[in-house]
Amino acid sequence: MNQTPLSEESLPQESIEKLNQAYRQIGEQMQRVIIGQQDVIDQLLIALFSRGHVLLEGVPGLAKTLMISTLSRCLDLSFSRIQFTPDLMPADITGTEVLQENRDTGEREFRFIEGPLFHNMVLADEINRTPPKTQAALLEAMQERRVSVGQTQHKLSDPFFVMATQNPIEQEGTYPLPEAQQDRFMFKVFVDYPSFAEEKAIAKATTGLQADEVDQVLTAEEIIALQRVVKQVPITDHVVEYTLALVRQTRVREEVAPDFVKQWLGWGAGPRAVQNLILGGKARALLNGRTHVSTDDISALAKPVLRHRIVTNFTAESEGITTDDVIERLLEVTPAKEGELTSDPRLKKIFAA
Repeated sequence: MNQTPLSEESLPQESIEKLNQAYRQIGEQMQRVIIGQQDVIDQLLIALFSRGHVLLEGVPGLAKTLMISTLSRCLDLSFSRIQFTPDLMPADITGTEVLQENRDTGEREFRFIEGPLFHNMVLADEINRTPPKTQAALLEAMQERRVSVGQTQHKLSDPFFVMATQNPIEQEGTYPLPEAQQDRFMFKVFVDYPSFAEEKAIAKATTGLQADEVDQVLTAEEIIALQRVVKQVPITDHVVEYTLALVRQTRVREEVAPDFVKQWLGWGAGPRAVQNLILGGKARALLNGRTHVSTDDISALAKPVLRHRIVTNFTAESEGITTDDVIERLLEVTPAKEGELTSDPRLKKIFAA
């Protein structure tokens, strides 16, 4: 049954205050272990409270694994790390049935042994190093939130949050995720090098005695309750239209697509991009203490939501144009103000359809 969004006045104030307090406390706890990477941590939390999954990309040594395991300790969630390798099979992550003898009856019966997916937070380390069959098993579980073994379906833990990492600099012997499978991830987050000051602090902290104890901030039940509150945040038609305008302009065959999109993109984003932008915008608004979504929330999440859902062509690659460059241009040519958006001569056709 679909829930009717609440008005700003009827949103549970206690839950909003709890989410803001938890956000601050998680940040404080993470800073005990992780230096810098605040934008990455924010995007992880937005995805968590939106019931989404995250694909992190960055070179080795940027604390991707440490960041995720520390977050799981802050949230009192069960955590599992899967190191993806070329010989990993689907049953190695989903679980398998084994034949055992019942001591009471003496009969043999099958018993399901749960795999590492049966945890609240799952780190899929170097997901592009395992064959497509195993990747597909993980991505199916992410979408359906259950796994099928034989004729039986097994429900996964709730909340269920997958964070996958991939290394962009080593492509030999890897199995790149197809674009259709990348679409299952709410965000694709780039983990960049730290600043000079941050790297200096990291060098001093990690080569001495450093305490890595963190306190638990939220339980699984509290996270599920806050995820429901995020979905109830109201959003105006204007913000929805702005989101639609951004996404629909990425589709090369659309009449409203700008010339640079037709020149640089081979494929655009689908409806799931709109859904994730709106859900992420709602979570970001609440984390920032607001009970309504603005176009700033949408534009702030445009890159992590869209960068893995649009595909550049040979022309873009030859000119050194990345998906982030295309998204920046889209944000520049899409008016954020209500009157300007609906009256733009090129974009009018979107709203007239």
